[in-house]
Formats: sequence, structure tokens, C-alpha cells
Amino acid sequence: MKIDLIGAPVDSGKKSKGCLMGPDAYRTANLARALRNLGHEVKDLGNLCPDQIEKPDCANPAVHSLAETIGWTKTLARVGEDAIRGGRLPVFMGGDHSLSLGSVTGVAAATDRPQFVLWLDAHSDFHTLLTTESGNLHGTPLAYITGRDGFDGFPEVMNPVPEKNVCIIGLRSVDGAEREFLEDSDIRYHDMREIDENGISVLLRRFLNDISEVNGVLHVSLDVDFLDPAVAPAVGTTVPGGATVREGHLCMEMIHDSGLMTSLDLVELNPFLDERGRTAQVMVDLAASALGRRVFDRPTRAYLS
Repeated sequence: MKIDLIGAPVDSGKKSKGCLMGPDAYRTANLARALRNLGHEVKDLGNLCPDQIEKPDCANPAVHSLAETIGWTKTLARVGEDAIRGGRLPVFMGGDHSLSLGSVTGVAAATDRPQFVLWLDAHSDFHTLLTTESGNLHGTPLAYITGRDGFDGFPEVMNPVPEKNVCIIGLRSVDGAEREFLEDSDIRYHDMREIDENGISVLLRRFLNDISEVNGVLHVSLDVDFLDPAVAPAVGTTVPGGATVREGHLCMEMIHDSGLMTSLDLVELNPFLDERGRTAQVMVDLAASALGRRVFDRPTRAYLS
């Protein structure tokens, strides 16, 4: 497989800073080597820069860094679309989750098959510019990519992902407004109680089977806070009670077995909050599982004090 590593040092989607160091942390944790060892052809495109645009007006005064986020959306959409049209699998190394405003719309614009999105996250990220109280745009991608109104100034979404083609797994922090939006939508969403009661494999398998039945393609967006902060502390939005490393690898291996994944986000890694690089390494290992590494050839890690 031909894989493009796309450095997306996006740090505009929230007020707390540090995610701009994420792409280089993945490089330090040897993401490219891990994927090459699986037989893939890997090209690192380096770190991108956002398009420069004038600051648009926004009716919500809480929204911040709007122009920069729109610039990143345009850049990443363009690069993602180019990768898919060129027969390559883009891996977007973030960067906060607002990068998915561009990554998903870009890859979706390049396919003539049904586009699906798997959102592995503690949060639903289903706000618009008008509904967000925090003004943090990393909480808006799912609303944008599914074509909801309320994104004046952003590029038009040329191929919105149908809500029924989106599945969120790992929810455990959803505000009241987002809860109402989700309940009124066709998005599939599963919180940690459902995972505990049913097992994560059952929930994921249903979604993967539905994609396969219609010959769809899958974009996977993996947020660090999908995992429990005890095993992945390097994220500014920690929520206790997340997925275990075992559950994470099970998801990734099932995704690889399905043969459906055509693009991948690795988001919200903040190396400033990490412990000797452990979160970056876990994310690299999960990416490797999604791209073919099995449990019997996963290396043992030695974390030295």
C-alpha cells in the first residue's frame, strides 16, 4: 500500500496549546518505520501550513482562531483529495481534531463510493459555529462534514457524509445541546456503557458489515481521548473511563481485516502532556495495527526511567 504521512500541526481548534508538536512526536516514535516494516511504501510529506485568508465575520463571539481554522480546512481538504485520487492512503498526523474539518471533506470529495466515518472519541464534536459555547472548533467537525448549517466562511462541503454513515464509539462526555442534536440525527453513537454491556467488537462489526454491504470506503478518526487517560495521558481533554489498549488494538485489527479503511486521522496528541512519549507510542502502535500489524509481531516496549 502507498501511504502519505501528512503533518498537520493544527493548534487553532482550542485555546490550550501543544498539539502543533504532534506530527513530530509521531515521527520521533517511528511511525514511518513501523509502517514500512509492514511492507508499505511510505512517503512523509512534511508539515503543512494553512492557507492564508481574511478573518470572516461570525455571529458567535466565543469562536476563536476562525480564519486559521478555515485556512487549515482548505489546505487539508486539498491534500487529502489529491492523495485519494492518486491511489494513496493519507494518514493525517495532528494536530487537534479540527483538522478533520478538512481531512474528511477532502477524502470524501475524491471518492465515487459511499463514504463512511468511524469517530473514535470521548466527545461527539457535533457543534456548529453558532452552537458552540466554548468557541473551540475541534468540537465541530462532525457537524460540518455531514452538511449541517452554521459554517459561514468555510468551504462548501461538496460531498457531505450522510449521518447514517457516521459511527461514534467511545462517548463519555457530551453536553446537553449536543445530546439533543445527536438524538435528532441519524448518526450511530455508542457510549462506554454500551461497550461494557455488549463488547466493542459487536458494535464495530455491525458498522463494518454495513459498509461492506454497499461497497463503501472508511475514514477512521482516532482521538487520543478515545483511550483511557491512564494509558494515554497526552491529551488536553482527558475523560476517565475510556477504552483500554486491548480494546483499541482490537478495533484497529478489525478495521484492517475489513479492508475498508482508505484514510486515517491521528488527533489531539499533545506531547507537552506526555510521559516519556508513551502516548505517542501507543498511537503509533494502534496505527500499525490498523495497517496490518498483528499481536504476535508487536514489539515489547521498555519505558526506562
